[in-house]
Amino acid sequence: MHRNTDHDAVSGEGLTGLLSDHREELLRFVTARTGDPSLAEDLLQELWLRCHKASPVGVANARAYLFRMANNLILDWVKGERRSRSRDHGWAALRNRGWTADGDSIDPQAGPEEELIERQQEEQFAAAIAALPPGAGRAFRLHKIDGLPQAEVARQMGISRSGVEKHIAAAMARLRILLAGEEG
Repeated sequence: MHRNTDHDAVSGEGLTGLLSDHREELLRFVTARTGDPSLAEDLLQELWLRCHKASPVGVANARAYLFRMANNLILDWVKGERRSRSRDHGWAALRNRGWTADGDSIDPQAGPEEELIERQQEEQFAAAIAALPPGAGRAFRLHKIDGLPQAEVARQMGISRSGVEKHIAAAMARLRILLAGEEG
């Protein structure tokens, strides 16, 4: 499985090839730090996207560079989780206070405007998923929506795990474009 011995020089496949060589080791590394195998798979997917875009010119030890990238993704995830918990806590505190100046309680249900916005966002997301190429859309739905592990998605679709990763990466990149309102 391990191709290169000289500090894992980056081959013609770039970092994505090196990621494939060290995938299991990276998965163990990320899972050990997050405690969540499903999250580790998602972070490796994001790592694949970053590796696909990166050009590590002048990197002396590409393997160490790859593990540093994985560690940075974990740190970004931890920071995001803290921000999310803080934001959710603040929102819950505001909602739970829920009293008007007159002493009347505020209905905790979302108002019609919030419901309309939420419904529009859900419709926009559903339309973006429907606009994905068939393979990418199916892989995305099975993994991200139905929650199946990538290995099971690969089995159901009759393709390799790498093929699933490529489909999901393509789907995520396309969804970013579609949901940003750009055409690509």
